[in-house]
Amino acid sequence: MTPFEAGTFPSGFASSIRWEPIDVDPGADVRYPTMEGSEWSRLLGMLVNSAGALKDRPVSELVESIGRTADRFLDPEDPVRLEAVEWLPPTAGISVEMAAEVLDGMARDWTADRLFELLERELGGVEVLDGFHRIDAGRMVHAGGGSLTFHVGAGTVPGVSVTSMIRALLVKSAVLLKPGRGDLALPILFARALAEEDEGAADAVAVAYWPGGSGAAEEVALATADVVMAYGSSESVAALRARTAGTADFIGYRHRVSFGVVGRGALSHEEAERVARSAAKAVSLFDQRGCVSPHVLYAERGGTVDPAAWAGILAEAMGELEDALPGGCLTPEEASSLHQLRGAAELEEAAGDGSRVYRGKRGSWTVIFQAGPVFRTSCQNRVVYVNPVADLAEVPELLSRVRRSLQTVAAAGLGDRRERLAAALGRVGVRRITSFEHAPWPPPWWHHDGASVFSGLLGWIDLEDE
Repeated sequence: MTPFEAGTFPSGFASSIRWEPIDVDPGADVRYPTMEGSEWSRLLGMLVNSAGALKDRPVSELVESIGRTADRFLDPEDPVRLEAVEWLPPTAGISVEMAAEVLDGMARDWTADRLFELLERELGGVEVLDGFHRIDAGRMVHAGGGSLTFHVGAGTVPGVSVTSMIRALLVKSAVLLKPGRGDLALPILFARALAEEDEGAADAVAVAYWPGGSGAAEEVALATADVVMAYGSSESVAALRARTAGTADFIGYRHRVSFGVVGRGALSHEEAERVARSAAKAVSLFDQRGCVSPHVLYAERGGTVDPAAWAGILAEAMGELEDALPGGCLTPEEASSLHQLRGAAELEEAAGDGSRVYRGKRGSWTVIFQAGPVFRTSCQNRVVYVNPVADLAEVPELLSRVRRSLQTVAAAGLGDRRERLAAALGRVGVRRITSFEHAPWPPPWWHHDGASVFSGLLGWIDLEDE
């Protein structure tokens, strides 16, 4: 492999960049850029100037340029996609098969059709971003982003940083993006591909990795940006919030967990296997590193298939999926956590409390059937608990320990109880209820952590009638 430079800058930016190595998968040469603080300041000044040019352009042009770039990541023969499939495994720690799956799922939401639909759903169309647009008898409104948005990615799920970048460009804001270490490849490759489709738009984008919490770049960016958007652990998001200038808007997406509920209607002989396959994929995608990845599945008693038996069916589905969509290589720390978790679960099984442990002969997948309903978060890497309940109406009361961290619930077999249970889950902090099939792929207009897509990114100007 030729070295991968984890930094890309506007076409007119010339600097004495030094490239330092990043410790990634052995055999992969990945380097990040370092510069003096004055050079980072000059870069941010260029980005702010480029934002001025963005604001004079129709949003429809930007959407079309972004869409053409996205199409390249969906084309199996395009060199951009091929390069992404090459670099995702060593930088994100996922398999080649998972890399292709992630590209297909992520890039389809970056296409022009999906972005136009997003703007229509959220803003009623693109007009309000291009100038004043009448919304009622008393006023016209105009909306837009700040001059510079600083994005800090978590690095757990490849592609999330690209989505964040695109949202800022849609509101005509320049972008400085620091991806997390597990999401280096896609934002770099996307920005470079965008430059081939629309150099003007790409000149408003800089993407660069550096070690978190250090370096002149972070200090300059936090002091300069109009908006700071951060993804990561609760601790890292809180630390960035505390360091952000008081004049900037801060958008934080902290640690969240998700789970699933399987009603007795899905535990029939006809449905149990199909639902198990869908649940297995929801758990396994991104190797369970996403905030939408289920950790626990509550299975309701009273169906034809008992929850304990369904856990075995789920284990079979997890094993089959490992063959088709292998997990990535574990780090020593991940392997140690998995070993300890399995060991503790097997001790409980040996104690005869009714629990059962299923584990892959290959890969890290693990299904743990618990006799009790306690919510346990897994160590990721395809570890899922199956907890039996007499009635799914009990589930909201079981979530008190994690209610402030809840995100998505994947559901099957609820029938006419779906709305009632969804409302009860919403009251304890859940922000999205969907199917197992859709759980890994929230649509572009989803209310991430309960907020509107452009919340914090967008400011409004009212022009009232005389």
